[in-house]
Amino acid sequence: MAESVSSSRGLDPQGYIEREGSLARVPRDFRPVVAAARDRLLDVFGARLHSAYLYGSIPRGTTRVGRSDLDLLVALREDPAEADREAARALGEAVDKEFAQVDGVGTLLYGRARLLSEAETYDLGWFVACMCTPLLGEDLAEYLPRYRPDSLLARETNGDLALLLPRWRRRIADADDTEAARRPLVRFMSRHLVRTGFTLVMPRWNGWTSDLAEMAEAFGAYYPERADQMRAAAVRGQEPAGDAAVLRSYVDDLGPWLADEYARVHGVKAPRAEGPA
Repeated sequence: MAESVSSSRGLDPQGYIEREGSLARVPRDFRPVVAAARDRLLDVFGARLHSAYLYGSIPRGTTRVGRSDLDLLVALREDPAEADREAARALGEAVDKEFAQVDGVGTLLYGRARLLSEAETYDLGWFVACMCTPLLGEDLAEYLPRYRPDSLLARETNGDLALLLPRWRRRIADADDTEAARRPLVRFMSRHLVRTGFTLVMPRWNGWTSDLAEMAEAFGAYYPERADQMRAAAVRGQEPAGDAAVLRSYVDDLGPWLADEYARVHGVKAPRAEGPA
């Protein structure tokens, strides 16, 4: 199901990015999944949990049964330890195994202080305030500014592609040489490149969308010579095939070009103490 294109391009009347999603938009088939994840997050983290959020297609109401994943962001009162990350992974695996409606569960885990830090205001902070739907606890968006689709936001959200590409090359090299092993890499990298391509042109397009096809079309309007590549990546972000040639093209052609153009237009993302996400 494609997301509708709003004449406001995801902005409120004052030109700020509107928050995506709501619990009311969660499709009926996915409500038991969300309820189970909510209850298990409380069981696992208890009083250490500050807040939890949904993001992605489920709170936007654009899911496909058996094909969509459940995306969670969890804020702990303190910085997470490796044991917390293991617990989150185990929770996700259990929910994924129990509910056929979802194809995978992913959990982003951070400490409250990092999400509200000055360094993350226009990256993780923006993500919480605009892309995440409150599920549990106090909403951190109350402590964050409103956001416009400007060059600062573009730089701080996706201005680190050049740093990510060496990691991507290592992940590709370390993956099993099978179509099944490459498929999730194609899906992940396709989505990341499309979103980066979109935020490259976001200030000129003057809006926000999370629909991959719409992102690719917005990008193509400004970079027609790369439009077909981005449209193909948008398709693979939804229907990935584990093609080794596609992965090579991402890290040897489209990715390096996009990283260079991004730095030219918006500059490079400010360094983070923990490195790029």
